[in-house]
Amino acid sequence: MTTRPLSLKKVQQIAIPILLGWTALNFVLFHYVLHLELRNSAIDAVITNILLALACIVISNILGYYQPKKQATLYVLFISLLMTIILLSLDHVTLDKFIPNAGYQIFLALSLPVRFLIFFVILAFCALANILWYKLEEQAYMQERFYQVQNLAKEAELNKLRHQLQPHFLFNSLNSVFALTIVNPKEAGTMITKLAAFLRGTLKRDDDTWVSVEEEMEYIQLYLDIEKVRFSHRLNVEITVDESSLEQKLPGTILQPVIENAIKFGLYNTSEAITIAVDVRLVDHLLKVTVKNPYDPAVKTDGGTGFGLSAIRRRLYLLFADNELIHTEATADKTFITTISIPQHDKDYFN
Repeated sequence: MTTRPLSLKKVQQIAIPILLGWTALNFVLFHYVLHLELRNSAIDAVITNILLALACIVISNILGYYQPKKQATLYVLFISLLMTIILLSLDHVTLDKFIPNAGYQIFLALSLPVRFLIFFVILAFCALANILWYKLEEQAYMQERFYQVQNLAKEAELNKLRHQLQPHFLFNSLNSVFALTIVNPKEAGTMITKLAAFLRGTLKRDDDTWVSVEEEMEYIQLYLDIEKVRFSHRLNVEITVDESSLEQKLPGTILQPVIENAIKFGLYNTSEAITIAVDVRLVDHLLKVTVKNPYDPAVKTDGGTGFGLSAIRRRLYLLFADNELIHTEATADKTFITTISIPQHDKDYFN
């Protein structure tokens, strides 16, 4: 909806003093410079400027309803000229009735060209100011619409990325359940129960963009319970969470693909037990999550760093517009380190 500038209190607080000041200036000019009678000077100044103010209001409303896309300058000049002629006619008729003085009538007739010029300049300025106001308002509206569409697209992509990760994990788990039903049916039953609880928790968290570290670690622990059923004694996980970070916020389910990636490549092509270390702490307004896993650089894997890490990088970019919030490093002692940094300085962002 178009907002008329003169309907805003802030604009009124500026326009009214300007109108009063201009009226006072007219009175001073008529009485002290042109030596009109005091009463006639006051009537002329008040009536003329009331009509001028009404003309400005009319122009503002006309331009609020219709603004040409092309030849806007000609339209402004036409509206200003038309309103000037109407205003000048009304001003002349009204002053004739209120000041039936022969000497004043001569002054009024002689001043018509000057009044015409002044009215036209003021009304043209008013029209241009209103055109600019409505253009800026339209631009702000379109920009707001653009941001809304952009945010909706971002949310849709975030949801898509989050939901793409679940089938990936689910397929792996179902394959493991199938294998366990053959070699260890009891463990297969345990894994199905834990998997059902994990997926139930996932559905409950689907609408939560942000969760606390404490909530995320409970979710991760349930995920690790499933993985330990899959890999038994081969998988050891050491989790260190600094107490000061428990209430900090991070995107929901963002750690699961990192740990899944660590398990996959840590256990890839080896029958030995491995240890995966997870460390969570707050460092200079950044929530730092570090995941370490052993890896063999000589072994060629078929999955690279996997969809999980690239999806996380994309999610973090959509949320913070920063591509440097996830970092991976392969050390000389055959350790692969993944570090995620979540900014915590703006608490209002998470609400």
